Amino acid sequence: MELVEATEADLDALVERWYDLATSMEPYSELNELAFEEATAVPDDWFRAHLDDPSVTDYLVVVDGDAVGFVTVKSGRRPSRKRSRYLKIVNLAVDEEHRNRGYGTEVLDRVAAMARDQDRDYVTVSCERGNDGARRFYRDSGFEPKRVTFVRSLE
Repeated sequence: MELVEATEADLDALVERWYDLATSMEPYSELNELAFEEATAVPDDWFRAHLDDPSVTDYLVVVDGDAVGFVTVKSGRRPSRKRSRYLKIVNLAVDEEHRNRGYGTEVLDRVAAMARDQDRDYVTVSCERGNDGARRFYRDSGFEPKRVTFVRSLE
């Protein structure tokens, strides 16, 4: 398995995989309802902007030459903290037919190695509160809960 930095040629693959990930998050909260009925309606501008943002990088998860998922990472800093430099996993998805083969765990290990190489202090990731599978996956991979995000709908 390797992480291959995405290019403009990969925008469609990123959008399709993001759409699948976002769709799977809809059942966890009405606030996750997508504005798009299908992946082809999603503008690729979001991922195109990542190509120009030095703090964000999209990678395709590639196994034997085939993309089987993607991960988006963003570097950041909290200057008020002693351990201020972090790498945030914004999106992580392995295609359904390739799950439970260790690729997700390997992605987390590669991102941690990236973070060390970039002299980051820690890696952060979030998931939906009700997504027990994701919560278990991250805990089993050495992540620990740190903070809770609250939301309030204004409708």
